[in-house]
Formats: sequence, C-alpha cells, structure tokens
Amino acid sequence: MSGALVNTLDGNQFVVSDENGDIDASPDSPTGLFAFDSRFLSRWRLTVNGQRLTPLSVDDVQYFVSRFFLVPGATTPYVDAKLSVIRVRTISGGFIEQLTVLNSGEVPVDATIRVDAAADFADIFAIKDARPKRIGRVSLWVEGHTLRLRFERETFRRETRITASDEAQVDDNGFTFTVRLEPGAGWTTELRVQTLLLGRDDQDVRRRFVGYDRDIRETHRDLEAWLAKAPRLSTDSDALALTYQRSLVDLAALRFASLAFPRDELPAAGLPWFMTLLGRDSIFTSLQALPFFPELGRTTLCSLATLQGSALDDFRDEDPGKIPHEFRFGETAAFEEGPYTPYYGSADATPLFIVLLDEYERWTGDIQLVRRMERAARSALKWIDEYADLMGDGYVWYERRNLTNGIENQCWKDSWDSISYRDGRFPPMPRATCELQGYAYDAKLRGARLARLVWNDPTFAQELEASAADLRERFNRDFWIEDGEYYALARDPDGGHVNALSSNMGHLLWSGIVDESRAETLAHHLLGQRLFSGWGVRTLAVGEKRYNPLGYHVGTVWPFDNSFIAFGLARYGFIDEAGRIAEAMIDAAEYFRGRLPEAFAGYDRSLTKYPVRYPTACSPQAWSAGTVLLLLRVLLGLEPSGDQLKVEPALTQVADRVELSGIAGRWGRADASASRRPGSRAHQHRLRQYGGLPISDG
Repeated sequence: MSGALVNTLDGNQFVVSDENGDIDASPDSPTGLFAFDSRFLSRWRLTVNGQRLTPLSVDDVQYFVSRFFLVPGATTPYVDAKLSVIRVRTISGGFIEQLTVLNSGEVPVDATIRVDAAADFADIFAIKDARPKRIGRVSLWVEGHTLRLRFERETFRRETRITASDEAQVDDNGFTFTVRLEPGAGWTTELRVQTLLLGRDDQDVRRRFVGYDRDIRETHRDLEAWLAKAPRLSTDSDALALTYQRSLVDLAALRFASLAFPRDELPAAGLPWFMTLLGRDSIFTSLQALPFFPELGRTTLCSLATLQGSALDDFRDEDPGKIPHEFRFGETAAFEEGPYTPYYGSADATPLFIVLLDEYERWTGDIQLVRRMERAARSALKWIDEYADLMGDGYVWYERRNLTNGIENQCWKDSWDSISYRDGRFPPMPRATCELQGYAYDAKLRGARLARLVWNDPTFAQELEASAADLRERFNRDFWIEDGEYYALARDPDGGHVNALSSNMGHLLWSGIVDESRAETLAHHLLGQRLFSGWGVRTLAVGEKRYNPLGYHVGTVWPFDNSFIAFGLARYGFIDEAGRIAEAMIDAAEYFRGRLPEAFAGYDRSLTKYPVRYPTACSPQAWSAGTVLLLLRVLLGLEPSGDQLKVEPALTQVADRVELSGIAGRWGRADASASRRPGSRAHQHRLRQYGGLPISDG
C-alpha cells in the first residue's frame, strides 16, 4: 500500500483505500469495501492509458464523501501533467464513484480508462487474524452492462454488483472506457457498486434497515439533523472547537443498524475492525455522550438487554444475566467458526450496563425505560454476585471457557499481554482486575437507587447498599499495595497482588470505590512521570517489565481511558489534575486534525513535538470520539441533580471561555458557560433553562 489510508463510511458500509483511491488488498490488509464483516471489493484500481495514478490532494469532504485529485504516472518538477483525474467517492446507502478526466493540453488525447474490480468476500476475522482460508465458492459473470461477483457457502450468500453510467467494455475483471478528449474538454462517468446480503428470496435482507439505499441528499439532511441536536459550543480555543466538531461528525458516521436491530441506530466501536455492536465500547461511548446524544444510551441499553445471556454456554462464554461483548454477521460467525452470535467474553459490560441505565435515567428522567429494564438489570446484578465470583470471595473474576476462540483478558485491556506482574510474568487464571471491582461497586449503588426510586423494592436496595459497602471495605484492604501506595492491577487466584503500576486504577476514581484518604496518592501516580507522558496517561508505567510505548495496552495512551480518568479525578476534587489531562488530550487532538485515534504512542512529550501514531489504531473510533464530550462535562462540571442541572466549572488552561448551549435533559434545554477573565473570579459560570427560571447562578 502506498501512502496513508483514506476512509469513507456511512453506517453499515465503509471503504478503506490508498490515498489515490485504489484498493489492492492482500489477504491480511484492512483495505477494501466492507459491509457486515465481509469484504465486497478487494480490488478497485484505476489506470489511464495503462498508468497508475499519483495523488496530488485528498479531500475528505464529509465522512461519506472523499475526493481525490490525481494525475497519471509519476510527476516530476520537469514534466507538466496534461491529463488530470478527479475521483469523487460517495457512500450513501450504496457505493458511488464519479470519475472525471480533464485534458488541459493543447492537442486532442485518446484515453483508455480502466477500472479493475475484484471481490474476495473475506471475513473480517480472516483478515484481522491473517487466516485466508476459503470454503465457499466465488463466482463472477457479466450480465448486460453489470459485473456481478458472488460468494456462496450453503445459505450464506454475498454479492457485489457494479454498473457504469457510460458505455464501457465489461469483462470479468472490470470496466474499460475508450474516450477522445479535445483540448480543454473533460469526460465523466459514474460507477455504482451495490453490496447485497442475499436472503432466501434472493433479495437483500437489509431492505427494512434505517437508511437503506438512501441518496446523498438524505445523508446530508441526516447529518445536519444530527448536528442540530447537539449542544452548540462556543470557545476561544480553536483546538477544542475543532475536536468537538470532528467528534460529533465521527459519532454520526459510526451509527449503524444491525441485522438484529434494523430500526435502531447504535454506536459501532470503530473502523476498520469493529464496525459492530461491542457491549463495553457502546456503553462507554453512551456514557460519554449522555449530555449530547442521550438517545445513544437508550438504543444501546435496549439492544444489549435483548441479547443478554440466558444460559451456560462455554463456546460463547455465556452466563445467565451476562451482557454480550460483541455481535458479528460475517462468515466466521454464521458457521460458528467463532462464538460471535453473540459472544459474551467480557467481565465489565454487565456491571457497566447497570451504570449506564442509572446514569441515563439521571439525565433523561426516562422512568419508563428503567421499569422495562428491571428484569434485565436484576439479572445483571445477580450475575455479579453469582457467576462472576469464580473464587467465592466476593470479587469479579474472569476466565475464558472457550480456549480456542475466546478472549483471554476479559477486561477493557483485552490483549493477551495486558495483565502482568511488575517483572513481566503473567498471573494464572482466573484474574480479578481492579477496575472490575470498581464497576461492580458502582453498579450495586446505582442498582440500589433504581430499586428504591423505580422498582419499589427498598429491601433489595438495602441489600445492594450493604453489599457495596462491604465490597468497598474489602477492596481497599485487599488490593492496596503498601509498598508503593497504589492499587494492584489485579489479584491472582492465590490472593496475591498483580503489582504492575497501570492506568486501571484511574477508573477506580470515577467508580467511587477509592478511600478518600488514598485519592491524592493516586492522583500523584497518574500525573507522575512514570504514567503521564505529557500527552496523556499511559496504560502501563515506565519501568514495568512489559512497558512498551508502542504496546497496545502496555504503554500507549488511550484517549477514552484518559477521559474517564479525568472524570474520576474531578469527582474526588482534583480539578487541576483533571485539567492537565484535558489539556493534553486537546493538544494531541490538534495534531490529529481533531480526530483522536484509538491509541497513540506513550513516548514522553519531551522527545517529540507531536504525538506519535500507533500503527494499527482504529480511526475513527467511537469512545475516542466521545473523549472530548466527557472532557467538556468535566471542564464545565455538569451533573444532573433531580430535575436540575448543576454546573461547577474548572477550565484550567484548556480555554479562557467555554459556552455550551442547548444541553438536553430532564430539565428541557439548558445553557452553561465558564470563563477565566482577568480580574474576575477564577471560575465563573451561569446556567439557565429555556422558557423557565434560572436553575443556578455562579
């Protein structure tokens, strides 16, 4: 692949191409046209007179439109290009590519324009894991002016259909156009690529989907409506404004409808590997977005409750009451070569489900949904105490039961090497990471609130509160490492500390399980030189045996992780420390043109003037897009309190002025602002309700 990758996406379909717009996918390459975990184009190559094209500029007009400015062959300072090509790619319901060839020379030019096309229909897992096996059959044929490519394996059928608006010679490998361009003239054609998930009636099973086959105007209107719903940000920080706007658009791009929930829009986790429902990721994103797009929380809760575990299934790591980890729709899932329909291999999604349900109600006042979710919520709380307590000691543990396809580490740091002792050794299974206990504590308290407020069960509420208090006391005793004064990354089955210093303990702060007397020590660790790079908090501290600034969960900086750490620091009153993290994230985002990636390198800021890219980071990614939303909540100190919204802002150095207007909630719509003006109070704020009396005055 040459140059950078270019993404164009809309809901359930996306394209990843080279910067000249071509797709030349190898078996393990993430390039191609994808839909529902299958690759519908593995080759999409444009030539003019047999020459490949050189990119001059790439313009990602919107997430669903990319524009490439190209010239044939290689350019040099001594040769002026007479022919140029503009390639406009749109994904809006379908895939449309408009090709324009311009002759800027003084003589006529005969041009042969060729588009080579092929589809391997590779499953996303086969690409990700470099497993290029093929059991089904790929066939291709020309039918009139249409090239059809089809994959069939029993009842699993996928098809790509390609047509051109201009007369072309169509063969099994693509389209050839022969044109004569007069001086100053141009030629244009449009190629349409249709992806089909064929059902028993030979029709696309997505016909009933939200946004199916919509045109470009409808997509533009949908984006405008999405942005109009979001609170309006006014600030003197260009970097903050850029990041906010880009994040809103990326969240719009990552909405998708699934085969299981065709009428709902859910937040997909990230491109290219995770364009699907991931329980943990969708919950975290919904939490970040509650003051901005509360509807994401509702659809996430409803979808996950529908898929909640109901049986003991070792293949899927399923238990009754457990919230799923991910749901897939490709060949691997269809033939149970992997446990993805759905897979339940995460220990955190279940308590986080309760956290989201309660936080959603606090923001929206949607009591009806909480009533509907009572059975699912009770089952999730029961899972924490019965199925997650593998050692019988009252903690949440995990151990995969699917030893072939299951995920080994079932916390958010789910890579194979993410949990280790300081000396690099791996602890035996099962494992109980520290943040899981924080989530469980938070879930119990929130469940108690809902039991008392909505389910009319004060006895259950008291039981949950007593259990939470006991968990908090035991946790602060059993996970605390006196030599070093920090919480262990995990406990091993022998009761020993997995003693690596990591960012996981930052999540303990926003869960509220940390003893107040120890919070300041944690803040010093999180902002100390070993964990804080200057660009953010690293996932693993410098000096640990497995530390690697380019290690996925063992030294990189994750924006989502940092947003929740800042949230937790602010909860315990460490406003300056939360502000330092917010400043680092906004600074980093500016170098990524406002789009925070999944992760970036953990190199110290003194070594580099810009954050170093992590080579295979998802971008865009939902909980990275949600980072700036949660940071705005932290900076403005937004907290629902009954039917009012409180604000206690602390801007630190992020900006001198931040105004957020139109914050939706149970109070209607509200505006909040904060400023750092010379000669005034350090933090000033106001908050008002549309059509009502002031809620609070700073």
